[in-house]
Amino acid sequence: MMSKATFQISGQAEGMKSTLTSGNHTITIDEPATMGGTDKGADPLSTLLFALAGCENVIANFVAKELEFDLQGITFKVNGELDTRGLMGDPNVRPYFEKVTIHADVETSESQERIEQLKEITDQRCPVFTTLKAAGVELETNWSKN
Repeated sequence: MMSKATFQISGQAEGMKSTLTSGNHTITIDEPATMGGTDKGADPLSTLLFALAGCENVIANFVAKELEFDLQGITFKVNGELDTRGLMGDPNVRPYFEKVTIHADVETSESQERIEQLKEITDQRCPVFTTLKAAGVELETNWSKN
């Protein structure tokens, strides 16, 4: 049985600022003043990292339930590195992240071995993580007990 989900957003842009809606939720994406924006929201690349952490959390909770894993919470620190020459127009430099590092402090009574199992399955199933991986982004993940 095949099951598909559709995601849709709509919105309006004013200069660098975009106000976007999905269902009952609204988000503002902008650039800081130094990049020509009004700094009314996070920049698009930080928003992508927000989505990565949020998606990893959701999938980890699904997987924890399946594994009967004692997941009490996760604290994420996500860093992305890119060469800005690509987004500024240099055709020889890719305009997206070269490397993304995820540090997750897992609040649990489980062993580090079980945390690794949770991380591996989560990374395999997280749509945002796997999209970055398919794009050739180097992904470094470190999950440890809090």
